[in-house]
Order: sequence, then structure tokens, then C-alpha cells
Amino acid sequence: MTKLKTKAKSKPLQRGKQYPGVHGKVVDFIDHGWGEGALYIHVRFMDKTEVCWQLTAHLTIKVANLSDWKRGQFDHIWTFLSNEAGSESL
Repeated sequence: MTKLKTKAKSKPLQRGKQYPGVHGKVVDFIDHGWGEGALYIHVRFMDKTEVCWQLTAHLTIKVANLSDWKRGQFDHIWTFLSNEAGSESL
């Protein structure tokens, strides 16, 4: 009985967003830090240039309701805010 050995083919990396100014440059170091509610990622190259990404996240209120819970049930009184693009009618 013989065992069949197959080489697992590695998939080529899928290329993401292209940054033409950084192609072929040698990385000196990578740094990250927090400031003003954002994450900053700095990639510095040997030729003293840098690419920096600023990443932020934002919270959005979809609906803000006032309700009455005296009887243990949700009794809708008022809708203060309703994001029309993403809310469903009550």
C-alpha cells in the first residue's frame, strides 16, 4: 500500500490597498500610539520617509426613547432621536 503525498499549495497573498509611494522601500521601524481618541500607526522607512494611518471609531445613536416602566411593561412615551437611515418604525 502506498501513501500519496501531495504538496499543499500555498495561496498567494491577496493584495490590498496599494500605496505606490512606498513600494520597494525598506522599513526602519513601526510605531503605534493613542492620541485624541484615535490609534496612529507609523511606518518609517530607511530613507527618512513615513506613512501613517489614523484609525478612529464612532458611535451612532440609532434611537433614544423615553418609556414608562411603572407596571413592569414598556410603555413608549416619546422618541427623542431617531436615525431615519437605520431605524425601524415602532
